[in-house]
Amino acid sequence: MACDALPSRPLAGRRVLLTRAADASPASRDLFSAAGARVIELPALVIGPPDDWQPLDTALQELERFHWLIFSSANGVDAVRQRLDRMHRRLEQGPDRPRLAAVGRKTAQAIQRQGWPTPFVPEDFVADSLLACFPEPVHDRRLLLPRVQSGGRPLLAEQFRRQGATVVEVPAYESRRSTTIPVEAAAALDQGHVDVITFTSSKIVRNTVALLAAHLGDRWQERLAGPKVVSIGPETSRTCRALLGRVDAEANPHHMEALVAAAGRLFRTPQGRHTDQG
Repeated sequence: MACDALPSRPLAGRRVLLTRAADASPASRDLFSAAGARVIELPALVIGPPDDWQPLDTALQELERFHWLIFSSANGVDAVRQRLDRMHRRLEQGPDRPRLAAVGRKTAQAIQRQGWPTPFVPEDFVADSLLACFPEPVHDRRLLLPRVQSGGRPLLAEQFRRQGATVVEVPAYESRRSTTIPVEAAAALDQGHVDVITFTSSKIVRNTVALLAAHLGDRWQERLAGPKVVSIGPETSRTCRALLGRVDAEANPHHMEALVAAAGRLFRTPQGRHTDQG
């Protein structure tokens, strides 16, 4: 084994508080469990429909007018599929259909599961990389961006507009803060039984802070002083630093497998050996 390689169960004996969407798939939990962690889940947001479907429906009725359909989340993919199904329309490759692009591997996988044309995916899985590596000039191009109704990052739309594109942003879903904390998560935090807390989006960071403040009052900051803070990527890390004061590790590349690996590296000894906690 190379000196910098991680053991097969780098989180053995560690308790990981996994913040996530309420309806998230078990894949993330499974990855941490496979690394030996005891996973405690904290649903911090609930995904639901936007207040009004009409802007998205109108845009999808006019898909042939767009050169690119750009997704920044798997939730946007799911929403578009649902609305296309409702219209009895299909997204196929052809001269009268937009090309697809995705920010992140999870989003690209959601597209591929639909059987849609293979999307362009930036190597670094973040919006900044999509802008830097976009496969064609966007001047005079029409881009459709289905996105979260509120709280999303406007970087893509702003930068594409500066480059001369016509950008149509439409709300495809809304993510709202959860109102309750699971008993297990509350107890683990209250008793100091959390070694790692993970975050996969800025909105989840903000929602987690608001949720903990609502249930724990001023004590919430004390409860997060002990656990290591691990972030999925640069934007999430910025929000962690702003609201929590620190980030102990960041996934690179910015996907779940790397998030697990980043957490595992925090518990290696200086000699590279992992020490279990009982």
